[in-house]
Amino acid sequence: MNQPASPILPGKPFPLGAHFDGKGVNFAVYSESARKMEVCLFDPSSPGQEMCRFELPDRSEHIWHGYVPNLRPGVLYGYRAHGPYEPQKGNFFNPNKLLVDPYTRAIVGKLDWSAPIFGHKRNGTSPIWEPDEQDDAQGKPKGLILEDRFDWTGDERPAIPWSKTFIYELHVRGLTMRHPEVPPELRGTYLGLTTPPILEHLRRLGVTAVELLPIHARVDESFLLERGLSNYWGYNTLGFFAPDARLSGRGQGQEIAEFKEMVKRLHQAGIEVILDVVYNHTCEGNQLGPTISFRGLENRTYYRLSPDDLRNHLDFTGTGNSINTRHPQTSKLIADSLRYWASEMHVDGFRFDLATTLGREVHDYDRNAPFFQIVHQDPLLSRVKLIAEPWDLGPGGYQLGNFPVLWSEWNGKYREAIRRYWKGDENLATELGYRLTGSSDLFALSGRRPRASINYFAIHDGFTLHDLVTYNEKHNEANGEENRDGANDNYSWNCGVEGETEDSLINSLRHQQMRNFIATLFLSQGVPMLCAGDEMGRTQRGNNNGYCQDNELSWVNWSLDATSREILEFTLRMSRLRVEQPVLRRRDFFRGAYMWDSALRDLAWFRPDGSEMSQADWQAPFTRSFGFLLGGDAIPTLDEHGQRVVGDSLLVLMNAHHAPVTFVLPASQWGPDWETIVDTAHMEIRRRTISAGGKLELSGRSLVVLRQASQQRPNAPRTLAPGTAG
Repeated sequence: MNQPASPILPGKPFPLGAHFDGKGVNFAVYSESARKMEVCLFDPSSPGQEMCRFELPDRSEHIWHGYVPNLRPGVLYGYRAHGPYEPQKGNFFNPNKLLVDPYTRAIVGKLDWSAPIFGHKRNGTSPIWEPDEQDDAQGKPKGLILEDRFDWTGDERPAIPWSKTFIYELHVRGLTMRHPEVPPELRGTYLGLTTPPILEHLRRLGVTAVELLPIHARVDESFLLERGLSNYWGYNTLGFFAPDARLSGRGQGQEIAEFKEMVKRLHQAGIEVILDVVYNHTCEGNQLGPTISFRGLENRTYYRLSPDDLRNHLDFTGTGNSINTRHPQTSKLIADSLRYWASEMHVDGFRFDLATTLGREVHDYDRNAPFFQIVHQDPLLSRVKLIAEPWDLGPGGYQLGNFPVLWSEWNGKYREAIRRYWKGDENLATELGYRLTGSSDLFALSGRRPRASINYFAIHDGFTLHDLVTYNEKHNEANGEENRDGANDNYSWNCGVEGETEDSLINSLRHQQMRNFIATLFLSQGVPMLCAGDEMGRTQRGNNNGYCQDNELSWVNWSLDATSREILEFTLRMSRLRVEQPVLRRRDFFRGAYMWDSALRDLAWFRPDGSEMSQADWQAPFTRSFGFLLGGDAIPTLDEHGQRVVGDSLLVLMNAHHAPVTFVLPASQWGPDWETIVDTAHMEIRRRTISAGGKLELSGRSLVVLRQASQQRPNAPRTLAPGTAG
């Protein structure tokens, strides 16, 4: 095998990865149990042909390292780790398998499942626990040595306060593929998100942060490729430092610069960038999976292994493996990756997929686990937005409300309560009261604020908003799994007919239900999150698991009919209302009293007859109609100048009953006059002023918002109810 023209120098153990310093490249890779580590170099014009191979000459604290003078950027590389092949001890070293550097900044090529990429011999798909001696370099992705330069001059992070944050969850490819005004060469790319029509849409919506579905380099599963599909969502990570080159419009190796340009332009538009990150598992699957990177470098370090048989993985994620955050080196890998994206790529926050796995100790979850301590003390990571998906598939995996103080969480209980309420389910009054007011029952005791609750009614995983009111059952046949995949419990209601219909009455009800969901989201305390396309009634034709549908089924449709335009207009209206009304963006939980005067109320709940709700009302199974008043002059918040924030008082009336309900507006002690500003039963606002004690009929399954015409509010007795923090 050829050797580099220059002698290999010892180099340095840090930073990990392959780094060009202007004169040569330093390689550094972790492996505690390896006995020898080789670097293989490849010509990008012939990536399957190995140009040369050399050993890393030095080792410092389990880091193998070496420096190659005169080596230039543009070369592809991979590692070969020599060590014990002892499956019974959890070791899977096999130097015949080329390994992707966990710290590489760019990855070239796709995994070829027809190549001998498995480290063990197989009889069909059954393992034979002996090392496979076939070389697989031809079918492996490879790292790319880069000279990373980018001009960040003028970039300023928007630093949007949580109380003003509105998150828009999107897929980089799916948002722009069907937009007629996005140039064809930019559709489905990082820079496609920064084209004028997309930025204008985000601005009109009032979006302050985009949450990007995984953009780390990924692998498509073999069973998907066999069906002509791919892992569209991207939850199958190969490289935690490498942006997916398939989302770049500039060609291989340009994805880093393009990603940075995207971030810079979004920042200029006042929009933060949050990454959906998958640090709970990797693309290598269980012990029967291929040897691509982590397994071949140090299986026992990177993965949770069964203590009963170290060949086998512990699987808390449903993917075959679980990342071992109990090991310091693995926690360091994740922290290094996070710092890289926050510091060098300028992203503003992270949403952690199946975050419970990151906090597991031997088996159980611990909110004081080492990974959380690392993040909490880090001067950079502790200041970015941190969002947990607070569950995994392991024992005790549902941990909503139990993450550390710096974290916000996807509030699955909010989604369930809102769906069930508008569906017409019973026994929801108390639950709904907490969810509408920021979920103090989940977050207040741990010292957190309403911003800990990320509120949503639909996300990428599950029914779209349109499908939520159109289908009772999932229809995932296109995924090729005989409709067995995807959630069975969606708390959806098709309004009387399964699927699309020409029935005008049913369609009218569906549109009204969509307005109910949108209005509820923006009227709730906490951080609203909208899934891309729901503001325009996007459908996946009943598919609630579009993870493998990289096609028009999942892409946002920008060809809007009259109904889509109406839904969009209503969403814009509700988003503006949240911006205009500080009482909808409280930093603190309601207390049931005004902060400086215990007699003034910041929250009150009413029955349809105008009287305040009693304990019996909260417990009654058929309480589907009620109202709540938000005191605009009782917001315990000061601005940066020390002035108290004051806004309008709002009265929200909700009726999930199928029949109309007449509400009596609260007595004059709550204010003399009220003006209607939202009515989900009608697209056009029919503004009217109603005096205290007056009557207002709410249509079946509708919501009305009224604004107090006068802000002079006499004292009222204090009571506590769901939504108050005590």
